[in-house]
Amino acid sequence: MSLEDDIALASRLADAARDAIRPYYRSGVATERKPDASPVTLADRAAEEAMRRILTAEAARDTVIGEEFGTTQGSTSRSWVLDPIDGTSGFLAGRPIFGTLIALLVDGWPVMGVIDQAILGERWIGARGRETTFNGKPVRTRLCPELSDATIATTGPHYFSDHDGEHFMALAAKTDYRRMVMGGDCYNYAMLASGHIDIVCEANLKLYDWAALVPVIEGAGGFVSDWNGDPLHEGSSGHVLALGDPARLEEAIEALACGHDTA
Repeated sequence: MSLEDDIALASRLADAARDAIRPYYRSGVATERKPDASPVTLADRAAEEAMRRILTAEAARDTVIGEEFGTTQGSTSRSWVLDPIDGTSGFLAGRPIFGTLIALLVDGWPVMGVIDQAILGERWIGARGRETTFNGKPVRTRLCPELSDATIATTGPHYFSDHDGEHFMALAAKTDYRRMVMGGDCYNYAMLASGHIDIVCEANLKLYDWAALVPVIEGAGGFVSDWNGDPLHEGSSGHVLALGDPARLEEAIEALACGHDTA
């Protein structure tokens, strides 16, 4: 398949997820707890099932990795990585800042990603070698001349261990932390790609949490790495640092180090 074909397929997956999610939004849908205590709903499962049906029909030889239904091993070097609702807590609270994440990995490296917000009808598409688009129009991250001017975001302090939290706060202290954004899950990364946030820093993310974000942000002019500054791949630890202005990378890594070895 060509990259154009992959983007078209990913768009159909996002459309299917939207159709599955919308009837459950602000409906009082029942919640269950997964073994890690995170919430899951019928909407999460219905959206992933809808996407998997399409992939079974159109990309049957590729591997599929989903948050809700695990891994279906394929025979190619390609993997589709699905998070039907990234930000289930926000979804349950009726806040339209959750998203569907769709990524394509080749040999373990993310080459294409989609962030889709079903309720607002917003979609970011990024692919290696191409400009990221928001609803079909190119978007760019913004310049950040000084780290002290940066707006930093993270989903929440409860996702950090005490050790990781200390490193995050060391970085946050170097930014304009009075404007720090808490909450937002994948929507923070979408806002970074569109030039509204400068830094997103998180830990303990799974592959399906971050794989789609990399092509979206990098195609908009930003940079995504682990906390050591190394590019993310299938085996990365889950420590994610996203920057709208790559020129701030060295300073951000130095601040995260906080005088100790990074995670």
